[in-house]
Amino acid sequence: MLSRGVKLMFGASFLFALMNICVKMVPHIPAIEIVFFRSLITLVMSVWVLRRAHVPLLGNNRKILVLRGLFGAIALALFFMLLQRIPLASAAVLHFIAPIFTALIAALVLKERLLPLQFVFMLLSFMGILVMKSFDWRIGWVDVGMGVLSAFCAGCAYNCIRYLKGQEHPVVIVLYFPLVTAPLAAIWMFFDWVMPQGTDWLWLLAVGVLTQWAQVLMTKAYQAESAAKVAAASYIGIVYALGLGYVFFHETFTWQTIVGMLLVLAGVILNVTLTPALKKQQKKVAS
Repeated sequence: MLSRGVKLMFGASFLFALMNICVKMVPHIPAIEIVFFRSLITLVMSVWVLRRAHVPLLGNNRKILVLRGLFGAIALALFFMLLQRIPLASAAVLHFIAPIFTALIAALVLKERLLPLQFVFMLLSFMGILVMKSFDWRIGWVDVGMGVLSAFCAGCAYNCIRYLKGQEHPVVIVLYFPLVTAPLAAIWMFFDWVMPQGTDWLWLLAVGVLTQWAQVLMTKAYQAESAAKVAAASYIGIVYALGLGYVFFHETFTWQTIVGMLLVLAGVILNVTLTPALKKQQKKVAS
């Protein structure tokens, strides 16, 4: 029987996968412009939900909320750029190394303990990235750098969400994402604007709507379940990406590239699932 947190993450991952499809459907629109429209739609929807629920818009921990928005903005912009440059599943795999950075940042900021074995798992994931890069001509070093930086910023944002657990309404946490992102994207967009045409508007609307509900489900998942369990459940998104990428864009991969993806996923999944059990075991032995 799946727990509530896992179910929520499965739903969020599916909505995120659909959103990624929408981003790739408008490759002629600059990524930062898509980020702006996505943020604008999410901002309006978040304010509407909070007003109906009579929840104060700005929350209490405003410095952390702003940081969550800033890190999320950078991660999102880089990820959208990556989606327009490389295959859907490859972009998803690179972005999914975020839990590695989540663990590293949590050790530095939240003082959570890292086990030596975790560094082995992290090394396994980065070896997988090198294998992916080596056997897929569609992925360049710039793409790898963008993916890693996006994952790092996402890891920072997830730590902010974890810090805010139980202190803020989930939609308030979501609100700060577009509240910070929209103004920054608007400034950048001023220098790189392409007028959407016809169905472009529908894809941009879909990006915003799908992201809003995905963000709410993801935030609720992290607040309802242990971070390790929810992070592991999120990897269903790779299955969605492989399937949707093939159906919509006819994306295929060599067996070597798939091996690289599996190495990345193995390292991350081992890190988020096995580590908590090992820590509990060590505590029992120590006591």
